[in-house]
Amino acid sequence: MKDKQKSGEILIEVKNLCKAYGNHKVLENVNTVIRKGEVISIIGPSGCGKSTFLRSINRLEKPEKGQIIYNGMDVLDKNTDINKIRQKIGMVFQQFNLFPHMTVKKNIMIAPVKLNGVDKEKAEKDAADLLERVGLSDKADAYPENLSGGQKQRIAIARTMAMHPEIILFDEPTSALDPEMVVEVLEIMKELAATGMTMLVVTHEMGFAKEVSDRVMFFDEMNIKEEGTPDEVFGNPKSQRLKEFLSKVR
Repeated sequence: MKDKQKSGEILIEVKNLCKAYGNHKVLENVNTVIRKGEVISIIGPSGCGKSTFLRSINRLEKPEKGQIIYNGMDVLDKNTDINKIRQKIGMVFQQFNLFPHMTVKKNIMIAPVKLNGVDKEKAEKDAADLLERVGLSDKADAYPENLSGGQKQRIAIARTMAMHPEIILFDEPTSALDPEMVVEVLEIMKELAATGMTMLVVTHEMGFAKEVSDRVMFFDEMNIKEEGTPDEVFGNPKSQRLKEFLSKVR
């Protein structure tokens, strides 16, 4: 558990969130709050709604019911400018989603220049600073095809950070990586958490969840079945279902 100050101020409030694909319910009446500076790990079996919940927060999925209130705005309201919201709710995917025809540096620069109107010279300097931060200064002029999976994911994190988001959503960021590359990505995420960045992380990396999280959510059967500090969730699980899950992943 890290030692950092959190404001306690609510950044996102989720109310009665419901999502289905046809007759198949994925989320049912999910309620929670996310506070500024919190790092929350979301764990649970495959197919329990973890990624759908995460993707609903910036409306990559469209829930049928409920509200997601971010800075006083309902993300799910059709009148909300979702592109503006997504500039402040960053996302890191499993599969990196880098532009293959652009250099690493240009991948990081494009969104600040195109969406935020940042001057190219400043965007280039910021990209250089971010590349140094993720330990890849020597890859500025490389193309994604010449990078390892771990390097691509570190670039994807740098690209998200370039937009100066208020919160970053991580959707199983290490699941597509070879085991030796997982560590380098988790180290960057740990450093980011230590700076006070609000982070919501769907993960199978229980060590990361224990060490870095302020709160852990256990998803199962379309909802948050249990949540608490890492000590509470991992050290003293209340439900038999969580005990069974942890016995399988340890």
